[in-house]
Amino acid sequence: MKTLMFLAIATLATPAAATGISTHVLDLAKGIGGPGVPVVLDQRTATGWAEISRGTTDGEGRIRSFGREDFAAGDYRLRFDMQGYSGPQAFFPEISVVFRIAPDVKHVHVPLVLSPFGYSTYRGT
Repeated sequence: MKTLMFLAIATLATPAAATGISTHVLDLAKGIGGPGVPVVLDQRTATGWAEISRGTTDGEGRIRSFGREDFAAGDYRLRFDMQGYSGPQAFFPEISVVFRIAPDVKHVHVPLVLSPFGYSTYRGT
């Protein structure tokens, strides 16, 4: 007999007034948001990457704001410290997600869905 497993991830719509960059770590193995994950936000410059903010996910696995709302169009990178979350034996000690903000975009939500040996990301709302 085969067992089928279906996974549904629901995202709540972000209010239209929301601005800035946010993220959410979703831990599939534990079935919860990933609390306490250190995250660094970088911006691509003419000479490489420059750190512009950092934060740690809250008890629900979210960083709702990186302390500012006025992100210019361009390339950004979120660096998730998975060793700090999963311990020194983490298969992925760091996960980097590079994304682009278009000129007319006011808010970007970048969730990270992870399991012990895999991860996925997408543009949320």
